Amino acid sequence: MSKNPVPQCADCSLPVRERICVSPEGKGSKGCPTLGNKKLLERARKEYRKPEILEFARQASIQEGECYLNRDRKPFMMHPGKPRIQEICEFASKMKYARLGIISCIGLSREAALAAEIFEAQGFEVVSVVCKAGSIPKEEIGLKEQQKIRIGEYEAMCNPIFQAMLANEAKTDLNVLLGLCVGHDALFFKYAQAPTTVLAVKDRLMGHNPLAALYTSETFYSRLKRKGF
Repeated sequence: MSKNPVPQCADCSLPVRERICVSPEGKGSKGCPTLGNKKLLERARKEYRKPEILEFARQASIQEGECYLNRDRKPFMMHPGKPRIQEICEFASKMKYARLGIISCIGLSREAALAAEIFEAQGFEVVSVVCKAGSIPKEEIGLKEQQKIRIGEYEAMCNPIFQAMLANEAKTDLNVLLGLCVGHDALFFKYAQAPTTVLAVKDRLMGHNPLAALYTSETFYSRLKRKGF
């Protein structure tokens, strides 16, 4: 068992610009990993010194900065200027990636086709794998009839392990997740060999914008803060 304090960054009450993780003159609150996990921090820093990791992290940080406009103006005010799909294309180009994998939900087939069109227009080769690939019946993983979405009908399970294996076999340079379900996305991350980023996550109710529930958790979705909902 680690003797280090368990990180509690979400509970930090300090203003962002006054936090030790943001400013060398800043402070840390209870559970601050910047102050309380020095040995682990040094292990992480050593990982960044590996050439391939260093370049990946360097390009990711360059991409982060380039997403804001007018950075030379003082005082600086955040002015974002790029959608995420443009960021993905630019980062992949910086890394000299050629083959992108679109790992999508079948419910977002139209969106997957649009993403593929954009990636191809930017010069990338696209490998795309939908979640139902393989058509394995849900009974194979132990689902009962009443646990299906369409009760009384054939229903193929989502198959993120197969999606990952297909992407691995195709030797994708970067995988792009598009709308995989909670849990299925985690399995894909577990089995994928290439680095993976996310274009959009699944949120059936919120139009695939899960933060909407957080932003309204003090009003319309206050029930989310009640145990058991």
